[in-house]
Amino acid sequence: MKVKVIGAGLAGCEAAWQLAKRNINVDLYEMKPKKFSPAHKSENFAELVCSNSLRAANIENAVGLLKEEMRMANSLIMECADATKVPAGGALAVDREEFSSMITEKIKNNPYINVINDEITEINTDEYTIVASGPLTSDLLYENINEFFGEEYLHFFDAAAPIVTFESIDMSKAYKKARYDKGTADYINCPMTKEEYEKFWNELINADLAPVHGADKEVVFEGCMPVETMAKRGKDTLLFGPLKPVGLEIPGSDTIPYAAVQLRMDNKEGSLYNMVGFQTHLKFGEQKRVFSMIPGLENAEFVRYGVMHRNTFINSPKVLKPTYQTKKCEKLFFAGQITGVEGYIESASSGMVAGINMAKMLLNEDMIIFPKETATGALCHYITDDSIKNFQPMNVTFGIITPCDKKIRKKKEKNSYLAQRAIEFFKNINL
Repeated sequence: MKVKVIGAGLAGCEAAWQLAKRNINVDLYEMKPKKFSPAHKSENFAELVCSNSLRAANIENAVGLLKEEMRMANSLIMECADATKVPAGGALAVDREEFSSMITEKIKNNPYINVINDEITEINTDEYTIVASGPLTSDLLYENINEFFGEEYLHFFDAAAPIVTFESIDMSKAYKKARYDKGTADYINCPMTKEEYEKFWNELINADLAPVHGADKEVVFEGCMPVETMAKRGKDTLLFGPLKPVGLEIPGSDTIPYAAVQLRMDNKEGSLYNMVGFQTHLKFGEQKRVFSMIPGLENAEFVRYGVMHRNTFINSPKVLKPTYQTKKCEKLFFAGQITGVEGYIESASSGMVAGINMAKMLLNEDMIIFPKETATGALCHYITDDSIKNFQPMNVTFGIITPCDKKIRKKKEKNSYLAQRAIEFFKNINL
């Protein structure tokens, strides 16, 4: 009894781990290092391409609740995230290199998992398979999946933010502070005057873009929008987005800057910082020129520039069950961002569900349809809801979880109630 898992990203690693925990042998296929996608650079598994943040840590936030549910299911991704976290205020952020290295080591040392460094270009429906090839699925496999479903592929274009060295940031102009002083001062803030902001904005909206392969028309996921695309929506748009200055008073005064660029620690040593909300597809030279206009970043050393890449996903409401099993073939499951879940944790969660349910099927046990009262189940049900006519990628939110069964006026109290209810539901699931 063996399962083929295609892709060693967050979803693929989690799926393989859940299968191995249940003593099921796995062939985990990963095309790196023989072949890399346009956005991947590291040979390690579960590479974090965009931000190093796994978003909110507390369970009163839906993604925080999802993380807690995954911990209850002994998630590999959460075990490694908790072990490699870096300071990030109310968020869970990780040292991306340590995080990926730890996952890679655990996967490679698991006796039930056989890693095969090769590219899969076709799905064999006679084999038990979980496709977790990600939003950057290689062209040949992409075409084969499209042919298998006979459904039109949907797509959007995603972007990653630049990373700079701490030592190159001018801290005589920048300062550390948490917004509204909530939590520890883990973020570096670069304040801008109105004149500085307007000059920056003008250069940003007129900067040269890098070509996006395969993009006749740019289709952007709202939750990961390139900063230049956001800027073009209006001069003040960034002031209500990534450059929002509210709660970031300049130390030693009550002065709130006109705009503020935030940078978040990207590794445990604090030697690298990423530019929060600065996903971009500007040409590399333009990134250096325009972003160096930000006070404190005049001499910034960019260790990674922002990149733009194609993200693809299947029309899940038409082709998947809430177990992540395909309607067309019982031996075939899908997991990860290719299903339309959006975000690192959501991707890992889908791998967890696919791995658990594939194992249940092989062990002749009832598969689990996670209840909509849980964050895990709400996400499963959302991406397989065939009443959705214009399916788009979705982060987990309390808005897709079964509503409160009693009246609670305050949002925080209501979210806390929903979170506790979800945890109780999760405790009763036979994993």
